[in-house]
Amino acid sequence: MGGGNLGLMVEMTIYGVSFDLVGKQPIVLLKTAEGNRYLPIWIGHPEAAAILMKLQGATAPRPLTHDLLVNILNELEVEVLRVTVTELRENTFHASITVQHNGSELEIDSRSSDAIAVAVRAQVPIYAADDVIEESAIEFEGEDVSEEDIVDEFKKFLDRVSAEDFAEAESEIEAEEEDDD
Repeated sequence: MGGGNLGLMVEMTIYGVSFDLVGKQPIVLLKTAEGNRYLPIWIGHPEAAAILMKLQGATAPRPLTHDLLVNILNELEVEVLRVTVTELRENTFHASITVQHNGSELEIDSRSSDAIAVAVRAQVPIYAADDVIEESAIEFEGEDVSEEDIVDEFKKFLDRVSAEDFAEAESEIEAEEEDDD
């Protein structure tokens, strides 16, 4: 089970964690390592807290679930290699955590929020399948984009879109933006 069927991968960085002000759902914003494409992934509050805590360098007095998972893997000498957002299926991002044990790689199915929370703890790269980027990423022109621009753009985007019609809304947004100028 090598990840051969996943096609092309794009390396992502975590740009930040934001809030969908409409649905009060946290969103983790992944950015392509090269270029200005952003992939918003709706996540749960516990996972948002787990990701933010690690990004901000805070530690819990006792291991939380994701810490525990990474600790167990370490103790069993299983190395986390990377996590990948593999597809958007029925409005949910699916992910996999790739681990190595005794020289063989295993792909473990995961919610994308858990995969990202594990990635920040294990300090491994995050990838997204090319298809996912093509379908769901928001692109910004120019290099001088600020976090505020993204959040504003994102809010405009969220005003017009719910998590459900996320995938099909994007082409309309691009068309509208051209009319705004």
